[in-house]
Amino acid sequence: MLIWPPTLEVKRLSRKPFLSLFLLPLLASIPAVARQTPATASHFDAIAGEYTNAAEPDTPLSFYAKDGKLFYESERQVPTALISVSATEFTIPAEKVTFRFSSANGSSKLTIAPQGDPEVEYLRTGEPVHHLFHPYDRKEEMIPVRDKVKLHVVYLIPTDLPGPLPILLQRTPYGCDGTNQVSFFRGRPELARAGYIYACADIRGRFKSQGEFVMSRALSDHTAKPARGPAGTAIDESTDAFDTVAWLVKNIPNNNGRVGVIGTSYPGFLAMEAGIDPHPAVKAISPQAPMIDVWMGDDFFHNGAFRQTYGYDYALGLESSKEMTKVDYGKDSTGKPVDGYDYFLKRGSFTEDIKQSGVKKQLPTWQAFLDHPAFDPFWSSRAVELHLDKVTVPTLTVGGYYDQEDMWGPQEEYARLEPHDSKHENFLVLGPWRHGSWGSSSRHLGALQYGASIGKEYRAQIEAPFFAHYLKDEPGSNSSNFDLEDTASFQTGSNTWKRYAHFPPAEAKPTPFCLGGDHYILPVVPCAQGKVTYVSDPANPVPYRHRPIQPTYGDGSHWGTWMVEDQRFVTEREKTSPEKTSKDIAVYQLPTLDHDMTLTGEVTADLFLSTTGSDGDFVAKVIDQYPDDDPDPAMRGYQLMTNMEIFRGRYRSGFVHPEALEPNAVEEIKWSLHAIDHVFKKGHTLIVEIQSTWFPLYDRNPQTFVPNIMTAKPEDYKPATISIYSVPGHESKLILPVVQ
Repeated sequence: MLIWPPTLEVKRLSRKPFLSLFLLPLLASIPAVARQTPATASHFDAIAGEYTNAAEPDTPLSFYAKDGKLFYESERQVPTALISVSATEFTIPAEKVTFRFSSANGSSKLTIAPQGDPEVEYLRTGEPVHHLFHPYDRKEEMIPVRDKVKLHVVYLIPTDLPGPLPILLQRTPYGCDGTNQVSFFRGRPELARAGYIYACADIRGRFKSQGEFVMSRALSDHTAKPARGPAGTAIDESTDAFDTVAWLVKNIPNNNGRVGVIGTSYPGFLAMEAGIDPHPAVKAISPQAPMIDVWMGDDFFHNGAFRQTYGYDYALGLESSKEMTKVDYGKDSTGKPVDGYDYFLKRGSFTEDIKQSGVKKQLPTWQAFLDHPAFDPFWSSRAVELHLDKVTVPTLTVGGYYDQEDMWGPQEEYARLEPHDSKHENFLVLGPWRHGSWGSSSRHLGALQYGASIGKEYRAQIEAPFFAHYLKDEPGSNSSNFDLEDTASFQTGSNTWKRYAHFPPAEAKPTPFCLGGDHYILPVVPCAQGKVTYVSDPANPVPYRHRPIQPTYGDGSHWGTWMVEDQRFVTEREKTSPEKTSKDIAVYQLPTLDHDMTLTGEVTADLFLSTTGSDGDFVAKVIDQYPDDDPDPAMRGYQLMTNMEIFRGRYRSGFVHPEALEPNAVEEIKWSLHAIDHVFKKGHTLIVEIQSTWFPLYDRNPQTFVPNIMTAKPEDYKPATISIYSVPGHESKLILPVVQ
């Protein structure tokens, strides 16, 4: 849910926030300096050029002399002057970054050295490249909405374009004060160059806006008369979007009367709400990673299982003040940061998390977790998908297969709108991205290599043409370039873009793969009869990522890439005896593939299982295991997750009223592992892992039924033995979307 500031991380080269965004674009926020010593113009000419980092070849930096100073810029970086320390060394003191130029063997090299972090090397690859940067007139206003509350808005008007121009709007809880030429080009360079008036609005109760902030505010009854139109009295994010658009169109000079709304994460949710009973000027929206239901499958719960670290960290960061609060787990007795695994294990239930947090006033969302653990009206009233019964404006939804926060939202949003898409204005883009990383220009996510800058390809070939098509009609615009019929998906394994008339495509056939009692997977039913058993111990839960675990948005956190971490650290927990009894996970394996196998569409787990407890969680993961002789040494034996999801057993009959499991009784539990578009290559192996803890991403299930797990006591947590069956009439299986 958090995109603050807009995170476009391509490679964690530093623990400092500014180096997590294309290495240096945040430095653009430092004003160009007028003071320089002691280098001369001849020194500048000697080191001028374009410099490229081999790991990120699509984000080069250009250095050149101008007005007796050394400047640098990039596609995202507005020209910025550096302070010279010597003829070859330059700095930006406010960020404690040093630029050192050198030469060896006829090659010029740039070393960027952030204080306290590893150096990064760039090689000179050509002459400096200059980019177009529109100058903007920046305005700031407090605009009234229908209940007389005033919302803070910042907007930028290009001063070098004749207009009239369309408006791009982002509404956000993360603050708009920093909105300027620098931030616009840094975050959305293609749209910044395309010629728009850009507006950023603080939502009510956040930063400079008046009113009360409510996390994922519930939608009012839009069937009431009057509803949310100009005469309506309802107040929600849809009405605030309506009133904001009305003010912008009326008061910003030289606009063409068309508005596009865009946003990622929480702003993606707000963009979607702008499309519910929209203002007539709204002609296109792009909800990107929208958190449309934080109980069912986005930030705070998945199928009833509570996301403990995120629920704790995010609410503390957002609701402790009108701005942002940094979350820290503290230091241990040796002075090292406390491992989040130990931090939450020691505390126990979420009630104890709150008691020991040190927060004096209860946070509203923490209280909601305690009072509403099930999918009651408190959460269903916030479920945006229940209101998606029409495509009111052209909608471009964007999501990541490896989105660690809001994978479910975009897929569900598209699916809900698709039956109502009579005008073919419901579009979907999916890629192997983490949360928001389609905004980056990287060629990889962690160890997963794309082979190209797929984020840049998406933005240039789909996003920019989409908004141009619906917001512009002037001669020479690139509106004719928008040719997406329905869905674009970047398929991993083959590393190719695919275009589909519908998602999933018709050629993908749901195919059952049996999970046999012999730990093997077969594309037939039935398979080897028997059961696979493991013991789940809440005192020793399976970690969801490599330890130590930092606060979600803390220094050095690997939160952004945990979904592509090598899963051997989990698989190795399996201690297989001659009787095929595992320790705390069950592992199944498909024989090594003798041909490529393409999966495109939804993956479903359908398990027949029993537990000695009266409650339990069940996690299913699909893994692509690379061969030991893979051409890429870094990927040899690598276990890459492609799909993963959890289900809390008490909700097997419905999410509103939890029910205990009957100990030792065989029950069928079926849940979605979401979409995939991946080629399992010849020589690879498909692995399925089943486990019952995923900690501390999810709170531990006591495995003893209690009315509210949030308030479970230490004595409630007990080990349980889980058995997964493959016997006639009870064949556990995965449903895989095999492309035939």
